[in-house]
Amino acid sequence: MTVVRAAHEAHGATFREVAGRAVPVEYGRPDRTHRAVRNAAGVTEHAFDVVVATGEDAHEVVAAGVSGGVPTEDGRGAYVVVCDDGRVRADGYVFATDDRLLALLPAGEGDGVASRWRERAGNRDAAVTLSTGEFGTFGVHGPQATEKVASVLHRASPPEERLRFVRGEMEGGVTVVRDDDLAGEEGYLVVCAAEDADDVFETLLVRGLNAVPFGRETWETLTLEAGTPLFASELAGRTLATLGLARLDGSDAAAAGEPHRRLVGLAPDALPASEAAVYADGSRVGEVTRAAESPMRGDPLAFAVVSEWHGELSVAADGDRVDAAVVEPPFVDTGERSRRRPEY
Repeated sequence: MTVVRAAHEAHGATFREVAGRAVPVEYGRPDRTHRAVRNAAGVTEHAFDVVVATGEDAHEVVAAGVSGGVPTEDGRGAYVVVCDDGRVRADGYVFATDDRLLALLPAGEGDGVASRWRERAGNRDAAVTLSTGEFGTFGVHGPQATEKVASVLHRASPPEERLRFVRGEMEGGVTVVRDDDLAGEEGYLVVCAAEDADDVFETLLVRGLNAVPFGRETWETLTLEAGTPLFASELAGRTLATLGLARLDGSDAAAAGEPHRRLVGLAPDALPASEAAVYADGSRVGEVTRAAESPMRGDPLAFAVVSEWHGELSVAADGDRVDAAVVEPPFVDTGERSRRRPEY
């Protein structure tokens, strides 16, 4: 459940269930909202599960269970992937403070990851707790995101380096993280105590520089345009090699490949459904993972996982097959690119 549902409703949000939690889908006129974020700044509530690890051995326990490296210095973070048998179980961020590690994971995955880390801890000095209900987490994204955050953040300045964080105030105590620019624009995470979330959300929307609220639908189109894979649609259950993330350190996941399969960007002639079949020379070679009409390009875009192919690609759409050109992401070049973008 969102920690500020009444505030979302006051701004006209509609909702859908994700991993048993109601999250804002949209606030009306999604194309206009999308363009407003691309041109200035927008605010969304991210549906993270939060896992906290404490104790002298916490770093060792968490680092042994992820690919990507875990920071040790207060104020730093890292993008990590949790794998089971070489396939992605969860992804997210791990941040280091003086006395604990804070992991932000996809909604619904925190309990399983926390249980796994507890098993790894055994009798060592490491306590792992699922603490989702204690926090509110908001995202600020867009070319004016830095100015937006700076206009309402007190006792600190927005961090410039990716995955660094500072502590300050926004009508309540907050931790502000420069994220990995998943939407192709400057981005920040604002983390606060759940009891301060209403005040922080309202501050981000109406105080200082203007910002528009946006929901999950806009987040999915923003990140698709930027060529950024997401957990639920692209990452879950696939190998790091297939996803172009074999460069991440740790575990044996990078070597456990699915031969000749990779994530590609497509520009189809019509909008396919998620999981629609992809064809080459009449044979099925893969499936669409996510597709949307791009508000910035005015035509359909898609991610797909495909096997090695020869000839032109086509996708199933509207009961027919339509041509689909392979496009190297990002589909819309806005100047910033996430480090989780595929590299082969």
